[in-house]
Amino acid sequence: MSLVKFKRGPMENFLVSDFFNTDDFFDNRLLNKEMNAPALNIKETKEAFEVELAAPGFEKKDFDVTIDEGCLKISAESSKSAEEKDDNYTRKEFSYSSFEKKLQLPDSVKEEDVKANYKDGVLRFNLAKKEEAKIHKPKKVEIA
Repeated sequence: MSLVKFKRGPMENFLVSDFFNTDDFFDNRLLNKEMNAPALNIKETKEAFEVELAAPGFEKKDFDVTIDEGCLKISAESSKSAEEKDDNYTRKEFSYSSFEKKLQLPDSVKEEDVKANYKDGVLRFNLAKKEEAKIHKPKKVEIA
């Protein structure tokens, strides 16, 4: 008698693996719009928070940015299509991409003083801090 290793199909291994949680996969990856959202960097300075969001392939008009109840919502939608006709064939191409990203802003941000610009595929925000939240240098206190 010889032992033969059981071979499973590619999808069966994928779904039955001990290291794969199907509930987690379907809940967080296929249904979560933020999985498609571009990467972002947040840097804090003395005066503001600087946010950079990498979104190449979009144009300025594709973005919709709102601030509502302390939440910065960034969304973008872009679609392109091209068609080429010849006597023997027709070639059509199209693409569609979108994302949505929400950031809860700290209370220290002045919502009325948020600035944004888009250049070279990077959307940049400058989120100014309220005066009382700005980082100040330590003050030496003399003891009497």
